[in-house]
Amino acid sequence: MSNDRLAALLDEYAALEKRMEDPSLHADQALARRVGRRFAELAPLHAAHSELEAARADLAAAKELAAEDPSFAAEVESVAASVRPLEERLGEMLIPQDPHDAKDVIMEIKAGEGGQESALFAGDLLRMYSRYAESRGWIVEVIDAQDSDLGGVKDISFAVKTKGIPEGGHGVWSRLKWEGGVHRVQRVPVTESQGRIHTSAAGVLVLPEAEDIDVEVDPGDIRVDVFRSSGPGGQSVNTTDSAVRITHLPTGIVVSCQNEKSQLQNREQAMRILRARLLAAAQEQADAAAADARKAQVRTVDRSERIRTYNFPQNRITDHRIGYTAYNLDLVLGGDMNAVLDALAQADREARLAGDAELRRA
Repeated sequence: MSNDRLAALLDEYAALEKRMEDPSLHADQALARRVGRRFAELAPLHAAHSELEAARADLAAAKELAAEDPSFAAEVESVAASVRPLEERLGEMLIPQDPHDAKDVIMEIKAGEGGQESALFAGDLLRMYSRYAESRGWIVEVIDAQDSDLGGVKDISFAVKTKGIPEGGHGVWSRLKWEGGVHRVQRVPVTESQGRIHTSAAGVLVLPEAEDIDVEVDPGDIRVDVFRSSGPGGQSVNTTDSAVRITHLPTGIVVSCQNEKSQLQNREQAMRILRARLLAAAQEQADAAAADARKAQVRTVDRSERIRTYNFPQNRITDHRIGYTAYNLDLVLGGDMNAVLDALAQADREARLAGDAELRRA
């Protein structure tokens, strides 16, 4: 356990607690949310430290009593047995955590190979995430979407947000960050008359939503093009040049939005996605540059590979990264994702613990 890191985090907690008592903080709602979110992240650590200190004080008192009266020896053993688990729990909390865990996310789902069947599967994934978000009390906000002819989606971008400050700093990113990758489905398509099982796929991208303070975009670094929206829309959606395409010149990242009726609204939504992508790109560069020096950041899960298979005939879901298999696909697609997400979180926690141990041995 790093005493210096613990002391620094406890000092930060105390400073944030004092800052939150200042009424002037709440004049800036964005700043108040950031401060409150960080305070919520550190609250479990502060509580665990207080519990450990109380247990240590009880142990010291029990030892003093046992020195005077040997009949208290059993109490010493009992209290001592409670201290070790508390030390281990606090030690786990001190392992560097993902700095984006408290953030909301922007997700993108794109139909892949498989034509209409892939678009229908992309729609299934959208409903799965929407229902899971609903079960958590989160908000789903569609940013941009291109529907397919049979009720699926070709391409959709949407935000998933918490209401207020996430408890313990466990925001949407902490639960959905491992969903990015290629999702494969095996089933008989509705368009297939012969009853043959087909395999198709859809791609999912998950990004922590960036705030202005996270990513500053120089207006001189972007090119904005406007064009006429396509697809169903009615009224002014596809009769005026309201769609917006933003190109970030230094990175070549291109974002388009056409869902809203006004050019200004589409530009604002496109900028949200652009900031999220730039934040993710910056994080990837930082992780790559520090890979050799920061073994605690090693991941069991590779988000770039094919991550999961949804097999309808067997009602089976398999996450290939951690060897997780369950036969409750119908429930998972209905939004009951906790078991698979818990398994991914546990794998990540074990990877962090292993990485931290390797650092100590080095």
